[in-house]
Amino acid sequence: MSSSNASADKTSSPDATGSAPEVHAFQAETRQVMRLMVHSLYSNKEIFLRELISNASDALDRLRFAGLQNPEWLQGDSDLRIEIEADTESGTLTVRDNGIGMTREEVLENIGTIAHSGTRRFLEQLEAGQKADRQQIGQFGVGFYSAFIVADSVTLLTRKAGTAPEQGVRWVSDGEGEFSIETADVPGRGTSVVLQLKEDEKEFLQHWNLKQLVQRYSDHVGFPIHLRRDPQPDGDKAGEDGEWEQVNTATALWALPRNELSDSDYQGFYKHLTHDVDDPLCWAHNTVEGAQSYTTLLYVPRKAPFDLALQRDERHGLRLYVNRVFIMDAAQHLLPHYLRFVRGVVDSQDLPLNVSRELLQENVLVDRIRAAVVRRSLDMIGKLNEAGGDEYAAFWKEFGTVLKEGVVEDPDNRERILPLLRFESTRDADPADMTDLPAYVERMTEGQDAIYFITAEHAQAAANSPHLEVFRKNGIEVLLMSDRVDEWMMSYLHEFDGKPFKSVAKGDIDLGKLSQSSPDADEGEPESGQLDEDLIQRIDACLGDRVSAVRASQRLTDSASCLVLGEGEMALHLQKMLQQAGQPVPGTEPILELNASHPLVERLAVESDEERFEMLSVLLYEQALLAEGGSLEDPAGFVRRMNRLMTVGPATD
Repeated sequence: MSSSNASADKTSSPDATGSAPEVHAFQAETRQVMRLMVHSLYSNKEIFLRELISNASDALDRLRFAGLQNPEWLQGDSDLRIEIEADTESGTLTVRDNGIGMTREEVLENIGTIAHSGTRRFLEQLEAGQKADRQQIGQFGVGFYSAFIVADSVTLLTRKAGTAPEQGVRWVSDGEGEFSIETADVPGRGTSVVLQLKEDEKEFLQHWNLKQLVQRYSDHVGFPIHLRRDPQPDGDKAGEDGEWEQVNTATALWALPRNELSDSDYQGFYKHLTHDVDDPLCWAHNTVEGAQSYTTLLYVPRKAPFDLALQRDERHGLRLYVNRVFIMDAAQHLLPHYLRFVRGVVDSQDLPLNVSRELLQENVLVDRIRAAVVRRSLDMIGKLNEAGGDEYAAFWKEFGTVLKEGVVEDPDNRERILPLLRFESTRDADPADMTDLPAYVERMTEGQDAIYFITAEHAQAAANSPHLEVFRKNGIEVLLMSDRVDEWMMSYLHEFDGKPFKSVAKGDIDLGKLSQSSPDADEGEPESGQLDEDLIQRIDACLGDRVSAVRASQRLTDSASCLVLGEGEMALHLQKMLQQAGQPVPGTEPILELNASHPLVERLAVESDEERFEMLSVLLYEQALLAEGGSLEDPAGFVRRMNRLMTVGPATD
């Protein structure tokens, strides 16, 4: 069943025997998500059957693995299966399995609520009018609740393997606001989900329809799915006594040869595996035989969970099998964090069946599989990149920020990752038209020996930074970086294709012959002006320890001032973000660069009134700080100085 955090309000209590049901209220967020899901999530309501079958398959997988250490759990009922039974007289549809089942506590944890750490944030986005894709709700893993799309009420009966019949559990809800839970006698282990279908959904009681749906959506499930016929009228022997019929092939899809599988087969298995409602963006199916034998089937989803960038500490990974025996559903050691969006299956013929999460971290065979999974994941993304067009643009929009983390985390594969990165640049009129590093290098101006970039708090700040002025004047392309990870990434990234990276906002900038030879440079313009040494000393004295130095700028053509950091120093917008998060930030004293030919600087040079001189000096610093995404220590003082600047006339001789 779907996994989630358990928290519900108890409104009544059972008696000492546990015979009276407890009634719980769903959390407010849970009710909202359920309402959105039932009315908006699935474009095809028939998906509910796939979701229930997928949950049943997971329960059987878990029992098969648990049975290795507890063989008594399988005694008397070792034929693992899923059963579907329609009762036209009562209007109920039942999906049952003889899998691992659940205890009362597990029912509350898995079924009692679908609250998620990001649910409230997602709902706030919807309420704020942001057009978030409501199909993202499918990423919460709430497939069980899809039953309420077609059912007025749902009853769940379950008993954990290894427990007594009287320790079974009954859960009932109409999906509106409450559910009840009580102890019940359940003869066999496993779980039954009974749907009381809505009056206009009785088509899902028809045998031919159910059979078609199973074969369309769940044929690849690795356990037999049996469908029971309703007893037929006298004279029709086809369904006499409500006989059972297996309606799926029950073969692990990844174990089949690729030439026997269609795109729809791969897409159907992906949806079974992930509970996603969209087809995957791409996939890769590989089998390795020899000294080590294993199969991998990897997928890239079409949509990312809306908080993927924040999920570094949440469980992720591939589903691990050993000789088709399910071992774990999130084998994190098989994937690095920066590929946490990849979904899929790894089936090894060499790992021990008792492999644990701890052993995965120490097993040499696992390390080899991990290396292959990373390589094939990047190859899969690389092929998508080579195809170009909208598909790779869609991938980058969803997962680009996360992929950038690999530049830092995976130096061994850095050369594979770098050509996959996309950046906005000063060349692109449309921000959606992004460039990659090979294309940037190919367009570099003759004589250009560095890849220029700038990082900023957001895209507009990067595009409007005063540091770009001399580069635009001379037609030199600059990469614009505004993702949260960019400053961190660039501190580890030193060169590409033999060309060093150079921040236009850090260190010295000397374009040398480039500024003279560029075809876009304006002829006849004078060189940047110089600042009088006495003026520099006066400004420096006014600013004190706010800056480490004051100097004439080679970067500015239109703006009056800018702040420049040292080569290894942290950008001001990142410093602000860390300070807001309560993180310690090393002190940084930037250099203030002034455009000697700007009217404000020229006015400052002739200002004789010391009070006005200090006011103008501080304002030049503060406006440069704001342009860099920094925070003012005294915003009210800044406003006062601006007001005085607008009312006080220029200095006179």
